[in-house]
Amino acid sequence: MRAIFCADEKWGIGKDNGLLFSLPKDMKFFRETTKGKVVVMGRKTLESFPGGQPLKGRVNIVLSSKEAKEGTVGAKSLDALFELLKNYPEDEVFVIGGESVYNALLPYCSEVYVTKVAADGGADAFAPNLDEDEAFALTQEGEPLEDNGFCIRFCTYRNTSPKSFS
Repeated sequence: MRAIFCADEKWGIGKDNGLLFSLPKDMKFFRETTKGKVVVMGRKTLESFPGGQPLKGRVNIVLSSKEAKEGTVGAKSLDALFELLKNYPEDEVFVIGGESVYNALLPYCSEVYVTKVAADGGADAFAPNLDEDEAFALTQEGEPLEDNGFCIRFCTYRNTSPKSFS
């Protein structure tokens, strides 16, 4: 299982249940990376999408105590989620948010793709700072790119000892 997110310089990932920045290059990377794959998210992340609709061309699994919305697969607990995930190849599963889902699932992810933005987005939701987590090693850091007026870098972290859920 892998994770993917965009974070500001304070590891902020969202504000008012929305994204911090409008970054076309980052959105393209997200689409291309997760297309045809399984995406795992919390209810609030699903609600933040246009019209609150699931992402097209992907299996959308929502970790929530509420009933699953049409077009999604519901998992009411981590145990239920892990049982569902046994039906998919681990490298085709991407955790896509939000804060509580990243906190719960990053220890199980073998790799994390982080688009780092050299700015403070004034976030109210944060991902764990992987630079300060001994379990994660930065294995790839892309060249700085300009994206809609912001400097971004595509980075890859490897979990040196991911927990097993199978």
